[in-house]
Amino acid sequence: MKTENRLFLIVMISMFVFAAIYGWVTWYNENPAYGVPGEIEWVGFLGLIFSGLLTGMVWLVFWVISRRIDPRPEDRPDGEISDVSGEVGFFSPGSYWPLGLALTAVFAGLGVVFWLPWMLFAGGVAILLAVGGLTFEYYTGTRKLGPQ
Repeated sequence: MKTENRLFLIVMISMFVFAAIYGWVTWYNENPAYGVPGEIEWVGFLGLIFSGLLTGMVWLVFWVISRRIDPRPEDRPDGEISDVSGEVGFFSPGSYWPLGLALTAVFAGLGVVFWLPWMLFAGGVAILLAVGGLTFEYYTGTRKLGPQ
């Protein structure tokens, strides 16, 4: 996690540096075609600030996790590729739930675009059903079929 930690720290600092440069350049512009001279162009400036803050949230998560777990082979200078070999996890060989989730998201998005509350509500319910189907696709559970 230390590698990801450093990467997001660098991106976060870069965003704040770019925001400062952007604010300075838009404040001291002399060309009226690029905005009003003597005023900061707020949309880009705040966009860079918020991008830095969002990247900082991801950095904070990676930083906290990297302090709680042992160093992974990727984080150690003496780490070998064979140290991370083995089973990674289970991946579905084929599932139609992601397609259903995408279609229901489009349906709900069209409800927002055209402001049709019934379509938005139906799309929201369909999204919840599709997320439930995707989550519990391979769940078998323990069922009791009566008193035993």
